[in-house]
Amino acid sequence: MQIFHRSANSISRVSIIGGVLLAGAVLALAYTLDRGSYITDVHVVKAQPVPFSHKHHVLDDGIDCRYCHTSVETSASAGIPATEICMSCHSQIWTNAQILEPVRASYRSGTSLEWTRVHDLPDFVYFNHSIHVNKGIGCSTCHGHVEQMPLMYKENTLYMNWCVNCHRQPEKYIRPRSEVFNMAYEAPSNQAELGKKLVAEYHVQKLTDCATCHR
Repeated sequence: MQIFHRSANSISRVSIIGGVLLAGAVLALAYTLDRGSYITDVHVVKAQPVPFSHKHHVLDDGIDCRYCHTSVETSASAGIPATEICMSCHSQIWTNAQILEPVRASYRSGTSLEWTRVHDLPDFVYFNHSIHVNKGIGCSTCHGHVEQMPLMYKENTLYMNWCVNCHRQPEKYIRPRSEVFNMAYEAPSNQAELGKKLVAEYHVQKLTDCATCHR
């Protein structure tokens, strides 16, 4: 005696295939969302107390990264510029600009401006700016071409796989130390050869074990 109709075989096959395709679609959607700007904040401009333009200060005025980010070569943190640094110029120029009133108010009161972090790593990740800078990793490698950003945004996800890709093959990204802060620097045609030379010269290690960043 046949309990199920013959069509049940076809229905079961279609159901199994449909379930597998649906699961795959859900995973693909989750992966896409995880890499999208909604989650990563890549190319998303965040509100700031003052609409500071890296493009204007770096490209138009020619200000070096280290003038504002004073500790980037010696500390784990690049450092958020103190109001006094801003006022070293703006006590002389644009002194009455309304857009800069929060800066002047901060200077008068001694209360720091509350900037919104753009590149904000999780607390469980250890990162040291000075090590990367002194090993020949340029600002634009991680932060993108900030000299072209009217308002600052994150260029890269800063996900672990993104970091590890560089740690596995530093020769692809390393540059001469003299070019670290050169935002216009482009990798030369002989980057493969130059990279291997600099990796050896700067004693760069391909650190990919967990304890390198998770301490």
